[in-house]
Amino acid sequence: MSDRRLAAAAAALLAIEDPTEAERVGARAGEVAARLGEPAGAAVRAGAGVLDMAARLLAGRPLAALAPAERDWVCGTVAARGGGQLLEVLKIPMLLAAGSERLTRAAPGTQVAPAHRAGRVRPDPPLDCTNAPDWPSCTTADAVVIGSGAGGAMAARTLARSGARVVIVEAGRRYTTAEFRHRAPLDRFLDLYADDRGAGPHGNRGITIAVGRPPVLLVTGCGVGGTTLVNSGTCYRPPDRVVTRWRQPFGIDMDGFGALLDDVERTLRVAQAPLDILGRNGLIALAGARELGWRAAPLQRNAPGCGGCCQCAVGCPRGAKNGVHRSALPQACEAGARIVTHGWAQRVLTEPWLGGRRRAAGVRALRPDGSALEILAPTVVVAAGALQTPLLLRRSGLAGHPGIGCGLAIHPAVSVAGRFREPVVSWSGVLQSVGIEELHDQGILIEATASPPGMNSFVLPGVGRALRHELDRTDRLAFLGAMIGDAPSGAVHGRRRCVVRYQVADQDGARLRTAIVAMGRVLFAAGAREVLSGLPGRPPARNVGDLAGIVASAPLTALHVAAFHPTGSARMGADPQQCPVDQAGRLRGADGVWIADASVLPTCPEVNPQLTIMAMALAIAGRAASGAAPTAQ
Repeated sequence: MSDRRLAAAAAALLAIEDPTEAERVGARAGEVAARLGEPAGAAVRAGAGVLDMAARLLAGRPLAALAPAERDWVCGTVAARGGGQLLEVLKIPMLLAAGSERLTRAAPGTQVAPAHRAGRVRPDPPLDCTNAPDWPSCTTADAVVIGSGAGGAMAARTLARSGARVVIVEAGRRYTTAEFRHRAPLDRFLDLYADDRGAGPHGNRGITIAVGRPPVLLVTGCGVGGTTLVNSGTCYRPPDRVVTRWRQPFGIDMDGFGALLDDVERTLRVAQAPLDILGRNGLIALAGARELGWRAAPLQRNAPGCGGCCQCAVGCPRGAKNGVHRSALPQACEAGARIVTHGWAQRVLTEPWLGGRRRAAGVRALRPDGSALEILAPTVVVAAGALQTPLLLRRSGLAGHPGIGCGLAIHPAVSVAGRFREPVVSWSGVLQSVGIEELHDQGILIEATASPPGMNSFVLPGVGRALRHELDRTDRLAFLGAMIGDAPSGAVHGRRRCVVRYQVADQDGARLRTAIVAMGRVLFAAGAREVLSGLPGRPPARNVGDLAGIVASAPLTALHVAAFHPTGSARMGADPQQCPVDQAGRLRGADGVWIADASVLPTCPEVNPQLTIMAMALAIAGRAASGAAPTAQ
């Protein structure tokens, strides 16, 4: 797709009248689309072409040749004739590009400039990292851990502290605080989430579109530290009802789980977010909840020294967020563990064992140039995440159980924005700052969640001059997000590329609608003049009744749904027919292969799952280290 068509689409969608600015934004949007990989890139390129073709058919000239009013008319006609979804898809990279452009050109000290230049920067801790090209082609270890995220880091630390020689194989690379500090948020976003061609010859996508009605954007991080590198830092313990559910009917021994959570909280240095760094976005959430009499408080976070720069999701530029790359992994390395970066785990190596079973023999990984390395070990812990673990097991010939890849829950989320008379500047403060738990017993958890600078425009309605009007008032918007504890209605397919199918269950669709209205109630109670529902083509709501009507009239497919917490694709439990992983954490049918990531969680944990995954990995790795687990059936 030519830059000219992308520039014309940028000018039309964002009402950019300066041709030079349109060219810059269009070129940046093309870069965003290319880095997001297929099918997103193809959709953006095709969409720009379709919009140009529509201009030729409707106005008799290319989109680039039209006056601003004519471009608005073309976009309005396309939307009225069923092309609204096309315009919504095109808006995402255009808004990202425009936000980045605005941030780049802003003078220091303006409201859109990064807020992290002042304050103490924590030095990066020492890690024993070796790039795969520099690692020998064949080595031995006592245990290999695949993945360095929440589960893998805790498993590696446990095994290393038991005296085992541990090697962690990580597809991504190590990022430094200096990189986060001196690069624009969008550039970091594209590195941390988009197709990482350095992860292996097949890439390792951090953004996946779950196919279904509605389609859902699934986001995970890739790098040393996994998603803890880029998550919000929110640290919730699983509700008692979830722990009880995992005891029965899944038969998991949850005794002592509280002590494991204590260990994780100490490791991460969890504490409540201070009021003085929340920012107005969080304070508005507290005010609205207080007015309604709803339960709400600043969130527990693993971010000692946080300065409230709202950049958690693209890597903390002060090193304040204490992800596992700053806590469990340095502790694992101190105990002797080593990390191989840029090593794409192609398969778990096994050998024949008793009774026709297999037992672990190590891991085969590919370097970026496609050459292989092998690490031979009798214990393998798979912690590649709920989207990648099923693919690895299939490539390894270990996916004989029909439950592999099934039972996926994703903790789907929706968001809204409230417009206030006074500036909010949502990107100044903690990215995810306040939890509102009034509806949590119904499976709805509301959190005040803003976006990094230049990346906070996704719920804005309209195109052309209407959208430009909204963009010019972005600093007066406050944002809330809500996640629902969903049914396990998804599945992970594929061997090399992850294909996710997910259908929002009827009861979950109803809860998403309830969540939108509930968030609107909070914002109106805090003094919002109007609430933007995020539903395309719907006007802003002036009161709760308006919002309820807008939400009730919208089809489920109109909801903008995203998800950040996939779980359950290799569920653990006592029933060998239903659960591919036994209640100790070992893969059924393969001695010495353990699963210690979000894929083993039997159901949606109903909260941000960082603490839960890490505590579960502690329990599983403890059994792997001691050999105390019963034989898998």
